[in-house]
Amino acid sequence: MNRDDVLELPIIEHQGLFRQLVSQALDEARALGASDAAAEVSESRGLSVSVRKLALETVEQTRDRSLDVTVYAGQCRGSASTSDFSPDAVSQTVEAAWHIARYTAPDPAAGLPDAGLLAHEVPDLHLHYPWSLTAQEATDIALRVERAARSVSPLVTNTEGASVDTFEGHFVMGNTRGFLEGYPYSRYSLSVAPIAGRGAAMQRDYWYSAARNPAALADPLAVGRYAAARTLARLSARRIRTGRFPVLFEAPVAVGLLGALVRAVSGGALYRKTSFLLDSLGTRVLAEHVDIDEDPRVEGAMGSAPFDDEGVRTQRRRLVDAGVLQGYFLSSYTARKLGMTPTGNAGGSHNLSLSSRLTSPGDDFPAMLRKLGTGLLVTELMGQGVNTVTGDYSRGAFGYWVENGEIAHAVQEITIAGNLGDMFRHIVAVGADTIVLGSKRIGSVLVEQMAIAGA
Repeated sequence: MNRDDVLELPIIEHQGLFRQLVSQALDEARALGASDAAAEVSESRGLSVSVRKLALETVEQTRDRSLDVTVYAGQCRGSASTSDFSPDAVSQTVEAAWHIARYTAPDPAAGLPDAGLLAHEVPDLHLHYPWSLTAQEATDIALRVERAARSVSPLVTNTEGASVDTFEGHFVMGNTRGFLEGYPYSRYSLSVAPIAGRGAAMQRDYWYSAARNPAALADPLAVGRYAAARTLARLSARRIRTGRFPVLFEAPVAVGLLGALVRAVSGGALYRKTSFLLDSLGTRVLAEHVDIDEDPRVEGAMGSAPFDDEGVRTQRRRLVDAGVLQGYFLSSYTARKLGMTPTGNAGGSHNLSLSSRLTSPGDDFPAMLRKLGTGLLVTELMGQGVNTVTGDYSRGAFGYWVENGEIAHAVQEITIAGNLGDMFRHIVAVGADTIVLGSKRIGSVLVEQMAIAGA
C-alpha cells in the first residue's frame, strides 16, 4: 500500500496504514529522547453543493489529511504537522516537534493523560455511514429543498440558497502510554434560508437537518416547507414597548443557553478565572427542578465518542442534579491547572441533555406558550453580547409577542438582557418539545423575567 495513495482508498480501510504511521512517529520520538509523545493521523473528504434561484451556485469538494505530532522533553512540549505520509516526512516532522520542545519553556501542567484514564476498550458507536453521493445528486436534493420553500406561498420571493453538505473522516491517534485507537465518522446536512416579502417588509428565516446517517435526515420537502413557514410568520413583525416580561426561548435558541453553561464550567475559563461560575462545584447553578446529563456513548449521535481528543475514555454522568453542579469539563491540561482529574472532555462536551423534573409528556410547544401567558417568545438571537466573566447577557432578538398563551404578532428590533446566573436559576419550565442540535438536546425554556428594550 502506497502512503501517497491513501486518499484513493475507502475511508474504512485506512486503519492499518494509520496505525503504522502513528507507531512510526512514536518510535522515532522515543529514539530522539522524548520523555513522552502523542501522534494522530487523520483524513477527511467532503462535498458541499449550494443552489439559489433554482440554479446551481457552487460545488466544493474537499480532501484533507494530516499527521500531527506532539513530543515532550519533561514538561516542555513541541508540536509539528505534515500532510506528507512518506517515511522521510514523518521523520522530519517528529524531529521538528522535538527541536521545538527542547527550546520551549517548561509548563508544569503539560503532559499526557495518566495511563489509567485512557480508553483501551473502544465500542463501535456506529458513527460512520457511507453515502456515495455525486455532485449532481446533491444538486438535485438541494433544488428539491429550495423548490419546496418557494412553493409554499408567492410571498416567498427568493432564498439565500439551499445546500447539501457531506463529510466523512477517519483517524487513528496514539501515545507512548499505550494508547492506539481510532474510528471513522460521518456528518451530513441539508438546509435552506427563504426570503419573504418585498422592500422594507422583507424577512428571512432558515431550517436545516443534520445527522451522521443520511437515512436519518429529514425529508427535503419538509425542510423547505418548514423553513418557508417560519419565514412567512415573521412578516407581521413590529416593535414592542420596553419592560420586564417572561421570556420563552424556542428550543433551537435554548441550545445556546446550554452552550453558555458549558463554556462557563469548562476548564479553560475556570483556571483563567474568566467565568461567572468560578468555584461553583457543589452549588446550585440552575433551578432546582433542572437536570443535565452527558452521555458520550449514544449510538449514532452527533456528540458521541468513545474517548476524547487525548484518548481519555468517556463515560455517562449527571452534570447537574436538581440544579446543583456535579462536575466540570476538563482536559488533562486544565485538570492539572485546577488540581483535579480529567473528565474526558478534551475537545468539548458529549451529548448533553437538559431536562426538568416538572416536564410532563403534554408540555408541547402550545402548552409552553400557555405557560408563558403574556410575554416574549424568542426564535432568533443576534450579536455576541455575553460577558462570560460576569454573566451579563444582552442580545439582539427576533421573536413573537404572546398574549394569553397565543401568538399575537412577530417582534423585531428589540434587545433582551439579564444575567446568565439569574436566568439559569429562574428557569420556570422546560418543554417536552425537545430538539437535538449537534451534541445538545433541549426543549423550549421559559425564564421567569428578563428586561426587553423595544420602542
